[in-house]
Amino acid sequence: MASQDPVARSADPAPPETGSARIGVIEAVQGPVVDIVCERLPPLDWGLFVRDGDERVTLEVHGELDERRVRAIALHRTSGLRRGMKVFDLGGPLSVPVGAECLGRMLDVFGGPLDGGEALPDAERRSIVARPAPLAEVTAAGGVLETGIKVIDLLCPFVRGGKTGLFGGAGVGKTVLITEFMHAIVKLHEGVSVFAGIGERIREGHELWHDMRDAGVMPRAVMVFGQMDESPGVRFRVGLSALSYAEYLRDSVGKDVLLLIDNVYRFVQAGSEISGLLGRMPATVGYQPTLLTEVAELQERIASTRAGNITSVQAVYVPADDMTDPGVSAIFAHLDTLVVLSRSQAAKGFYPAVDPLQSASKMMSRRFVGDRHYEVAERVREHLARYHELEDIIAMLGLESLSEADRRIVRRARLLQRYLTQPFHVVSQHTGIAGASVPLSRTLDDCEAFLRGEHDDAPEEACYMRGAMEAARQ
Repeated sequence: MASQDPVARSADPAPPETGSARIGVIEAVQGPVVDIVCERLPPLDWGLFVRDGDERVTLEVHGELDERRVRAIALHRTSGLRRGMKVFDLGGPLSVPVGAECLGRMLDVFGGPLDGGEALPDAERRSIVARPAPLAEVTAAGGVLETGIKVIDLLCPFVRGGKTGLFGGAGVGKTVLITEFMHAIVKLHEGVSVFAGIGERIREGHELWHDMRDAGVMPRAVMVFGQMDESPGVRFRVGLSALSYAEYLRDSVGKDVLLLIDNVYRFVQAGSEISGLLGRMPATVGYQPTLLTEVAELQERIASTRAGNITSVQAVYVPADDMTDPGVSAIFAHLDTLVVLSRSQAAKGFYPAVDPLQSASKMMSRRFVGDRHYEVAERVREHLARYHELEDIIAMLGLESLSEADRRIVRRARLLQRYLTQPFHVVSQHTGIAGASVPLSRTLDDCEAFLRGEHDDAPEEACYMRGAMEAARQ
């Protein structure tokens, strides 16, 4: 990912240490957990550091053991730390350097470079632990944010300034769909994107960085990574670091900011690891007792204000494809739009593998999207649902056993299934198929034509992996 070691202890840029006060000494070290005897008790979420020769280990306070001792989580490797080492005060919670120079960069949880470039200027810093915007400044959802992806815009539209979750197991296309959203927000809306890679594999981050550069998206994007092999404290905080950059760009640039998180479930897992390290009793299904609070601290800061919008798209891994998992349910409660990626859709070759019957949006109402969009979406859903009901009968008795009306519905549903597939720009080099972006108005026109029967005689392959039907006819 970069020429430097991404988990090197000295990698994080920090404010000057002149005048940094000693706060105590190390009492015990157990893995990433460090117990500290303090001369004065720091508050929770406070930043500390230890000097080990030329290297520095950053710590974050997560618990108080008694009136003189705190328990902290190290955000670097703890090899070399020992009892009696002096611990110093960072002067506040962890912070990252912000500025216009962050665009086009790939950074770590501390705002340090992972792309081999120069460190960001340290003129302005933002704490990664902050309160949400005041309620008086928060603005409501401002309409549909078009992505150019047919199945999303039609059936589960994104809300400008809202939160969308991409739910699916491993290997169904969550990361590819997220990178296509980055491409859409830059190309269609001239906004900026912030990508948070929580617990990403170094290979995935390296490939995504190159894909974004090749697609011409990186100059309007910031990528913040906390990698899989790093401390759980890093994986727990990297989402907040990325959110700090999104808030800065919202307040300073004032344009649409797209915050993409891959994968927010790993944030929940990191919190569970930290909870176990701190000695807390597990709660439901082994999750941490603070699960709902931790998810809310992240989600409630994703808000739009008068200065600009933050629209969030979050990939959510679903363990064992169980949508009732407590970790998944805690995230689901904060979302406006639910996009379910189905393994059965992917097995049929329908990409994006969005399940049109399980995916939904709270904003899919006549008042929000208008009468025409609502009616077309409902009729498409009805056709696909009826086809799903008839699939077993067709498999056992054949298509000829259906009535004429049902055969017509099945024919149109199969055409619509293939029409809602789409080639993506960000993978065009791998697939050899040029990416397609379709405006919502064109998608509605095409779906109305399918529902009227204008394409009943068209071969199914003419609708598969195409943009608009006008392009397919040509």
